[in-house]
Amino acid sequence: MISQLNSVPLYLICGGIVAFVATVCIVFMIRAYKAGIAIGMDPAKLKRTLTSSITFSVLPSVGILLGVIALSGSLGTPWPWLRLSVIGALHYETQVAQAAAEQVGLTTLNAAEMTPSAFATIALLMSVCIMWGMILSFFFNKGYLKRFSGKKQEEKKSKGSFGDAAMSAMFIGLVSAYIGSYIGGFVSEGGLFTFKGDLTPIIVALVSAAVMACLTYLAEKKKMVWLESFSIALSMMAGMLAAILF
Repeated sequence: MISQLNSVPLYLICGGIVAFVATVCIVFMIRAYKAGIAIGMDPAKLKRTLTSSITFSVLPSVGILLGVIALSGSLGTPWPWLRLSVIGALHYETQVAQAAAEQVGLTTLNAAEMTPSAFATIALLMSVCIMWGMILSFFFNKGYLKRFSGKKQEEKKSKGSFGDAAMSAMFIGLVSAYIGSYIGGFVSEGGLFTFKGDLTPIIVALVSAAVMACLTYLAEKKKMVWLESFSIALSMMAGMLAAILF
């Protein structure tokens, strides 16, 4: 099955879509540069902005590359490459792919158990679930943004909004659920409170969190702001290294 998922037709289909999106990005970049020149912006500043933007777009994408590598073992290379190049998100793709694999009867997301129908279901779910943000933004974003204009909204922003609190609470809840499942699997697998389950996910989570905390401290307290662009990638690599060593 993995040979089919890495077949030439899939490379051509996925590569064609990625090439189209890349072309659109280049076209708009050129048009934006020309528009800046037309309104009298300094060409030297535009070039510096362009160079820094490319640098801080390419280097942090190491984390995305790790996601492609992680998913390619079970879904082939073309599909994860497409999903994480266009509109996908690293944390979303891996979670949805794993959840979909479990729902179609696979014990885990792996090439050995993969079937054409299972891949079709996983790929469809990964695509359909993420497109709603784009669709809803197209129809409702204009009206939504109007609510954030005006003096009252500026006062609300300075005090903190419900949206910020809700997003933080949702993220904390998500992380807590995963860590709880890791601890539960370690404590109760094979019997009640046997402590013979898999400890690897807990170690990976702790190492990744520790690395992220260190990078955040350096970025905020030591004014090493450039580290913010690499924090996710470095935390992921540290977690993967911990899993390999353990």
